[in-house]
Amino acid sequence: MSQPLTSTEHTQKAFTSTLQICEHCDTVYRRRALVRGEVARCQRCGAVLERHQRLSLDTMFALVLTVMVVFVQANVWPIITLGLNGTQIHATLWGIIIMMWERQSQVVAALAAATLFFFPLLKMALVGWLLAYGRRGRRAPGFTRLMVVLHYIAPWTMSEVFVLGILVSIVKAQLYFDVTADAGAFAYAALAVLITIFSGIDLRQLWDKIPESTP
Repeated sequence: MSQPLTSTEHTQKAFTSTLQICEHCDTVYRRRALVRGEVARCQRCGAVLERHQRLSLDTMFALVLTVMVVFVQANVWPIITLGLNGTQIHATLWGIIIMMWERQSQVVAALAAATLFFFPLLKMALVGWLLAYGRRGRRAPGFTRLMVVLHYIAPWTMSEVFVLGILVSIVKAQLYFDVTADAGAFAYAALAVLITIFSGIDLRQLWDKIPESTP
């Protein structure tokens, strides 16, 4: 059974919460409230310490659900339709990945599957899990480890790069085929915008917004 915090521990915990440590150079700062649009940067190395976040946990949770819905649509709907001599081929993301795998491009296929499907899905699932508990005022099981995982997979969600690749492919393929952008392409464009918005949210704020469980 966990023991209640003593007055000294309460004081130490409150003091620690007012401090901020740069994760790049370990410089310690005293935290202050940020106004809208303000960004706190380390004076030594210039790294971003904290951004002002006006989104509540409920708003963040709604955004995650929206991203997941669009994500499913982008992966189910055809991305482009290629037409040649009256024959039409509807290409989906997984159809393209499987085709690359079968044509001896396993490395490219694996990278595409990881960065366009598995990593984004994992990130959304983990954030949704943390926020589902956080909205109820408590931390989810495995909170610390999941926050570490989110830190490492954040750079590997590349849907916006894929959208640019689709646009380039459509332009080049029009030299040989009749190319039509399908609903999946627009869903991926919307997904790229939503992920860009979500990427602007500093998930480190969850350490402060979701309190530790108290006995």
